[in-house]
Amino acid sequence: MSTTDTRTARRPSANAPRRTPPGLPARQLAVDLIGAILAKGRTLDDALAWATGHAAYGSLPTNDRGLARLIAATVMRRLGQLDAIINTFIDRPLPANSGSLRPILYAAAAQLVFLGIAPHAVINLAVEQTRSDPRARRFDRLTNAVLRRVSERGLEIAATQDAVRLNIPDWLWESWTAAYGEPLTRAIAEASLREAPLDITAKSDAQHWAQQLEGLVLPTGSIRRENTGRVEDLPGFAEGAWWVQDAAAALPVKLLGDVAGLQVADLCAAPGGKTCELAAAGAHVTSVDISAQRLRRLRENLARLNLEAEIIEADVATWQPDRLFDAVVLDAPCLATGTIRRHPDILRLKRAKDVERLAQLQARLLSHAAQLVRPGGLLVYCTCSLEPEEGHLQVDRLLADHAGFERVPVTAAEIDGEPDWITPQGDLRTLPSHLPMETPELSGMDGFFAARLRRKAG
Repeated sequence: MSTTDTRTARRPSANAPRRTPPGLPARQLAVDLIGAILAKGRTLDDALAWATGHAAYGSLPTNDRGLARLIAATVMRRLGQLDAIINTFIDRPLPANSGSLRPILYAAAAQLVFLGIAPHAVINLAVEQTRSDPRARRFDRLTNAVLRRVSERGLEIAATQDAVRLNIPDWLWESWTAAYGEPLTRAIAEASLREAPLDITAKSDAQHWAQQLEGLVLPTGSIRRENTGRVEDLPGFAEGAWWVQDAAAALPVKLLGDVAGLQVADLCAAPGGKTCELAAAGAHVTSVDISAQRLRRLRENLARLNLEAEIIEADVATWQPDRLFDAVVLDAPCLATGTIRRHPDILRLKRAKDVERLAQLQARLLSHAAQLVRPGGLLVYCTCSLEPEEGHLQVDRLLADHAGFERVPVTAAEIDGEPDWITPQGDLRTLPSHLPMETPELSGMDGFFAARLRRKAG
């Protein structure tokens, strides 16, 4: 398809009165989100938070904001496929000064190929968006022509693509293949490209709340339901009966056993899922995080759930409390490649060079966390990353440097899990391809690593 293709309707008169077509604000928000991620390096969550306070989008209905997020997330998941499909109908690269043209094409093609939205509305709104952008408006005919071809042939092309290899960056594919082998890497990637269901941890009586929420209780005790509607509108939210937490993220605290009455430090704690687990189980929790903004969320969650914890804003790498703890949980900052299902922007924002930088930070945090454990106490180190450098290699290094610690192997039975979630070394390692259910939409879990260590007495 030539970039000068002119098979479109006439351009509107410059003096014609402009109105806002139905559905345009949601699509424009989607394009702005895509641009914020790909051009400015912002996370999807940060971009959405910005949009909520922006004059143009603050009053958007919840459904429109949800649609915009779905479109942007689909683009992040399927960017490789979308590039290949769109480029099929463009005979030369788009110029760098084409404004928001590429995000407009991404958003529209995602709706046409992967979301099943009616072509007429999608194409007309995309052309309108192009005309509204001073740097992109000269490509309105191209936009119309390309998207008409995408609507005609996009599904056919997508059916022949290797979605996994097109959408997973090469560096990440190579990392996973080295760690897990190609067959398991492909299963991990396929699961990572699916939208995650909604997992919930109940303060008590999971069976009751599963019925109220029209969900099911997983073998691990979490409640799972389809990820639809506003979380705040679900039964039990306002009453503080439960909180949102992936089934895998709920497992590391189980490695501590019965924590009732124990002094437990939750390091890098915000937004607070593990703090809530510990407090609900009767622990005296000290929650530490460097981010004041994230700690505000933790306080809000505790208040809604009617749970208590001591909250401290501090750098975990240098924090010096006046006591040692019976147990310490360190959920260290990481690449978060185990959470791509929920945060597909990770595919577009993270780079191979980030692994070494984060691994160095994790080593410092873990070494300091070890100093906060009383003799005989437990240390749980965990990350939501699939990278070995952020998992068992960190633990191996700590044990080599600190003779006063020993690994305490985890068993599948104590976490109500599966044997293949436990590594030969006795660590917990969940993968996005684990926990298959009746449908793909209800299957999977975050990729999580957790190791349990004991500080030797004396």
